[in-house]
Amino acid sequence: MKIVVHIDNARQWQEALSQALPQATVLTSEAPADERRGADYLAVWKAPAHLLQEQTALKGIINLGAGVDYLLSTKGLPANVPIVKLRDAGMGELMADYALYGVLHFYRSMDRYAAQQPHACWKPHTVVEKADWPVGVLGLGAIGAHVATTLQQAGFPVLGWSRSPKAIKGVECLHGDAGLDALLPRVKSVITILPDTAATRHLLDARRLAQLPEGASIINPGRGSLIDEQALLEALGSDDAPGHVRGALLDVFHEEPLPKEHPLWQHPRVVITPHMAAPTPLAEAIDQVISYLHAFEAGETLPTVSSGQGY
Repeated sequence: MKIVVHIDNARQWQEALSQALPQATVLTSEAPADERRGADYLAVWKAPAHLLQEQTALKGIINLGAGVDYLLSTKGLPANVPIVKLRDAGMGELMADYALYGVLHFYRSMDRYAAQQPHACWKPHTVVEKADWPVGVLGLGAIGAHVATTLQQAGFPVLGWSRSPKAIKGVECLHGDAGLDALLPRVKSVITILPDTAATRHLLDARRLAQLPEGASIINPGRGSLIDEQALLEALGSDDAPGHVRGALLDVFHEEPLPKEHPLWQHPRVVITPHMAAPTPLAEAIDQVISYLHAFEAGETLPTVSSGQGY
């Protein structure tokens, strides 16, 4: 069995897979092209097109993350090769931590205290009941469901949205365009955990941002394409002329790294993190990858992916 790995920490993956599968040949994408060719499996995250195009004998591709949009849009993706993705593999807990932090940041007025500090302003803000701070979670796949459940268990009313009907205990689940239009005016914070598809690009555009209530906050650890960045800047306004959106915690962007000249960097009510909300935990992910490889080799049917699956 020959496996080629492409991910930022590929050598760690190579070592872990080699230890777990001593009979396999495990290479990174940095190996010479003639050694990479003829691979049985690719285990990849944001694989370059040439790595896909050079393969002619693949039995399967394992996407080393929950989002498959990049892979599915890559030129040269071999046809009729089954693709599986990591399903949570520890990312759900990390994403839930990030989302809960984002909600608490605004719920407990940490953004306001940060703005007060340069002015030596000592002004406590009222803490409202959690019951009065409904949170919307857009995307109810495995990770989105974990996030929604975590927030609900933390005491916040949670409204979840997906393109098709879902059911999560303790969460009010809405779906479809009508469901999204019903959800947005009701939430104090909205969290986007969706894939990048034609249907989700600029899902939060000027019209939908305007549906949010005055003082709402936005947390995006999903995909940069989900939010129209110019519309968000307009909804945020400025210190002199504040908009109706109170603030945003953003982990993903249309262009990454976010260009230094982008106005989001300097906006006083935006917190930026560098696409770090839910990195793939190696130990849990390796176990899942190995289980996929054994299943492929045994001829078992695996749940393959398609664009937009899971939300």
